Amino acid sequence: MMNARKAARPGAGMLSQTAEYALRAAVHLARLGPGGRATVDRLAAELDVPRNYLSKTLHALARAGVLASNRGPRGGFGLARDPAAITLLEIVAPFDPVEQAAGCLLRGSPCPPGDPCAAHDRWRQVAERIQAFFRHTTLADLVRRPARAAGAAARRAPPRRRRRARR
Repeated sequence: MMNARKAARPGAGMLSQTAEYALRAAVHLARLGPGGRATVDRLAAELDVPRNYLSKTLHALARAGVLASNRGPRGGFGLARDPAAITLLEIVAPFDPVEQAAGCLLRGSPCPPGDPCAAHDRWRQVAERIQAFFRHTTLADLVRRPARAAGAAARRAPPRRRRRARR
């Protein structure tokens, strides 16, 4: 049975927990702005994730060149490059093999070339779009705050006419 918290999250199950923590931490650091840094303790508290688990995840991102880490009283983790230059693929690749051929939806392993499953062609198209999303979406894309759809729609909508009460 699936955890209720996990089931309620959009995209639940698409990424491993480690890749999700990595992505959440990178987005958080990007939101701190240029030169923004945070300690593992601060990130763990603000993201509500286990400190030791997050520490290992952040060190893996530093080895991958996504984050830079400094020790000492002014130490912590920060982005190694501009958020516009860091793709989501770079963040999740150390933990999840997003770029590998997607396994068969019905068999659990890649379809043999001469014997594709019934879902093969349609599933391959979905997998390719997912891979393209991770390859082409950057941290900067996620940090930009689009105008709230409801607020923008309300500003564009003409004023409502009030009905006169019948006497």
